[in-house]
Amino acid sequence: MLDLLPILSTLRRHKTAACLIVVEVAITCAIVCNALQLIGHRLELLHHDSGLPESELVVVELRTTGGPANADEVTQRDLAAFRALSGVKSVAVVNQVIYGDNSNNSGIGTEPKQEQQKIEGAHYTGGEQALATMGLKLVAGRDFLPEEYLSGSVVDQQDKPKVGQVVINRVLADRLWPGQSALGRQIYVYGDDPSTVVGVVERLTHPYPGKAQNKDGYSMLFPVRPSYRGGSYLLRVEPAQRDAVIKAVPDIVDRVDHTRIVAHVRPMTEMRADYYAQDRSMVWLMGGVCVAMLAITAFGIVGLASFWVQQRTRMIGTRRALGASRTHILRYFQTENLLLTTIGIALGMAGAYAINQVLMAHYELPRLPWMVLPAGALALWVLGQIAVLGPALRAAALPPMVVMRS
Repeated sequence: MLDLLPILSTLRRHKTAACLIVVEVAITCAIVCNALQLIGHRLELLHHDSGLPESELVVVELRTTGGPANADEVTQRDLAAFRALSGVKSVAVVNQVIYGDNSNNSGIGTEPKQEQQKIEGAHYTGGEQALATMGLKLVAGRDFLPEEYLSGSVVDQQDKPKVGQVVINRVLADRLWPGQSALGRQIYVYGDDPSTVVGVVERLTHPYPGKAQNKDGYSMLFPVRPSYRGGSYLLRVEPAQRDAVIKAVPDIVDRVDHTRIVAHVRPMTEMRADYYAQDRSMVWLMGGVCVAMLAITAFGIVGLASFWVQQRTRMIGTRRALGASRTHILRYFQTENLLLTTIGIALGMAGAYAINQVLMAHYELPRLPWMVLPAGALALWVLGQIAVLGPALRAAALPPMVVMRS
């Protein structure tokens, strides 16, 4: 406290230099805080748990070149051939997969002809073994019965299809009937005919994680068998035999029907890596921005502090001659830097909040978490003390008699 008045008096005589440090710290604080928020948001996406056994899943997509008209029959032959392959645990055909290139969604109502306040949910359809292949864990109810499955080609040809059963994920069940059991309840997706909830799974992730209405997204699975023309084969395999299964897929497809081509056969881990590639790049970019801003600020503090030491050489010598120790001189410069940094951080926090409001309005980002601000402030306080330490030590090391003679 004894150094505060001399510090304020000195800063009034060096307003330009002091303002430069304050502005530099404020800009860095505002940018770094928002960059940290973006990094945290992207890291949360990168570590999102889909609930699927991704290391065991292989996705196969086929394209026809004008083969047989009965796609359902060919699909059943494909499934039988895949299931007979060594290392394959189970196989299902589904209309869409997570990290894929399409997202099928439908409005969900709890009353017939409901037009208002409908919820959007991912609309999955799958044949036998879909739940087992995707590793979905039932928390209530049951899987579909064999007689409940419908042909996708038949359903698609009906103006008002009737799909009597549905399995939904927990977040959708909690949204529609909070605090109540969802089993036996009815939802309206296929027109005016309801589908009865027969099962609730712990997690059935939206095909585009991070782009749904909530963390996992509202999702539902109907017992409708797609064909290879409108769906994807999902193979659950032994991880050790995954590569062997992938290599065997083209030959199996060719034996069943040589008029088709394999669009792609990819492990889900590879699809996840591609899906999050942009998010990983954003993390590295924002990390680079933070490092660059902190480095620029540190160099600025070092430069101005060194300049101040040179300008105040006689003052330092006078204080040393009057009995000030090296510790007093060192503490003087560190206190001065702490004061300027604190003012810059206060202004920077206001700027960070303002930038966050703009990002929220235009890019749908969440509100700036409160813990980001103290983290950014602490980083800048530490950075400022480290940056000023070198010039302060040089100032404290000046011999008083040499300074006075100069």
